[in-house]
Amino acid sequence: MRVFTASLATETNTFSPVPTDRASFMAGFYAGPGEHPDTPTLCSSPVPILRRRARAEGFEVIEGTACWAEPAGLIQRETYEGLRDEILDQLRAALPVDGVVLGLHGAMVAQGYDDPEGDLLERVRALVGRDVVVAAEFDPHSHLTPRRVAQLDVLAAFLEFPHTDFFERGEHLVDLALRTIRGEIRPVISSFDCRMIDIFPTSREPMRGFVDRLKAMQGRDGILSISVIHGFMAGDVPEMGTRIVVVSDGDGPAGQRLAERLGRALFALRGRTAMEVLGVEAGLDVVATSLRRERSAPVVVADIWDNPGGGVAGDGTHILRAMMARGITSIGVAAIWDPVAVSFAHAAGVGGRIRLRFGGKCSDLSGEPIDAEVEVRAVADDGWQSFRESRVALGRTAVVRLAGTEIDVVLIAARSQTYEPDIFSNLGIDPNGKDVLLVKSTNHFHAGFAPLAAAIVYVSAPSTYPTEPARTRYRKLNRTIWPQVEDPFAAAS
Repeated sequence: MRVFTASLATETNTFSPVPTDRASFMAGFYAGPGEHPDTPTLCSSPVPILRRRARAEGFEVIEGTACWAEPAGLIQRETYEGLRDEILDQLRAALPVDGVVLGLHGAMVAQGYDDPEGDLLERVRALVGRDVVVAAEFDPHSHLTPRRVAQLDVLAAFLEFPHTDFFERGEHLVDLALRTIRGEIRPVISSFDCRMIDIFPTSREPMRGFVDRLKAMQGRDGILSISVIHGFMAGDVPEMGTRIVVVSDGDGPAGQRLAERLGRALFALRGRTAMEVLGVEAGLDVVATSLRRERSAPVVVADIWDNPGGGVAGDGTHILRAMMARGITSIGVAAIWDPVAVSFAHAAGVGGRIRLRFGGKCSDLSGEPIDAEVEVRAVADDGWQSFRESRVALGRTAVVRLAGTEIDVVLIAARSQTYEPDIFSNLGIDPNGKDVLLVKSTNHFHAGFAPLAAAIVYVSAPSTYPTEPARTRYRKLNRTIWPQVEDPFAAAS
């Protein structure tokens, strides 16, 4: 048995002013054939999993390129086509194969391509033919298109948000793919369009219970896998929105009935799944109330829309400025993307005191830059943080402390949202020693920070992320969805 595996992934915010080119992939993650580390990245877990399974089970795995760019705006056409053709050439050289297992994201958009993953999968299928098993893992914040489903034998998306199960779901996908190649199962993919877009954190109810029910159904009564495609509201593409995917063992009608039943149950939860999100001042009122109590742990404030994981710059200053205006002086900030400020801090060196301008550079929605006397507390040429089994690169990194305060700001040269508390501790900041931790992340921070937080406050500040889908002017959306209309199923009929 011969299996080819590769990964090409990013998440495209079509409203973002930050473009994506090949350098974006090289700065994020790039591993040529055979160069992938044994630890996975968010979208490349099938590669090291297949490597381990091949050694244990005696089949041959051929590894292609695996790459990831931090979410941003449209991918340069030449970049997408170049990386796509690189992987296709590697697959062509590997033929014949019995299976192709890919790590994708599902929300890529390139210049001239609304559905790059569909384009890639179509070309893969044309190379290998209909008798070869093709499988792919997706991020749930993606767009599921009929074009993709038509080319796939097996697909699975992460179930958790935050995506703490990306490796577990990679194992799940690889297992289904290998069983299909061996003739043990006959997977059939069914899907249901929920005609909605919403936020579905599994760190709280009702999504916690909903996903737990899905997990209990898998592996029973001929149901091999179930996934929720949340959709990605920052992608202006025709198929944007939420879907349920069911993979059944040879029984498409049963899979379709289950997909519709689950999809309508999820639709019934619309408007009730998202975490409570407050405006800046209202959010800081909650912080102030928490700080007036006896402090035993830091309050974590999530700057949810200035989140590089959603494709924006991550250089917003609105919430930090508001905290400073309220006299909060013990803050850990992770992280502000500002390569220029990082270079100045590196030049000054640890212990250096300089007048520094940082943040507020990418657009008028980033807020005003902060100008302050700072002390450089730490520098790193290759900063990093964890995300479960994965190691996330931050590039050149610096920590600066604002004079006369205990406000420590992590500045990064490679954009990344905040995942784990070691983004602080790796640089000598004790996260438990701060009154407030300000993190740029929508919900992926939750698994790492919830155990140390006295409270978690989700705050909405201006950014280039389209935060209100009911009002967002989607030019390409090909159907009515909630919340743009109250009952899209009735509108469609």
